[in-house]
Amino acid sequence: MSRVQLALRVADLEASIAFYAKLFGAEPAKLRPGYANFAIAEPPLKLVLIEGEAGEDTRLDHLGVEVDSTDQVTAATTRLQQAGLATLKENDTSCCYAVQDKTWVTGPGQEPWEVYVVKADADTLGKSAGAGADTCCGTTAGCACNG
Repeated sequence: MSRVQLALRVADLEASIAFYAKLFGAEPAKLRPGYANFAIAEPPLKLVLIEGEAGEDTRLDHLGVEVDSTDQVTAATTRLQQAGLATLKENDTSCCYAVQDKTWVTGPGQEPWEVYVVKADADTLGKSAGAGADTCCGTTAGCACNG
């Protein structure tokens, strides 16, 4: 099953978890220090919450499409390249408590998008070399943050 991912950087992680649990009628699928994600069945959505700086407004961190296999990531990479988009592929990257294969593209407004598969759980927040400035994991590079 594919689903769209929306990753938000939030100032108050606990309040955001409580709000989105009520909004979607679901509890987080994964909770870690500074991080939570919801795997929403209807509508199909992976909502990722990344703890930001206190007092800052919530902002978009990055967008993504979660797929079921590395073959689907590879097919997406090929399709995107054939469409003339620059891609950055990462395999076996550990980021945001998950091991993933992914490919990154950047939209015309500099919004980072990833197509990714979660291969395994990871014990650390980790980092990704990804696309986009100032996204996820407290780095200046992209990160899936969705496992």
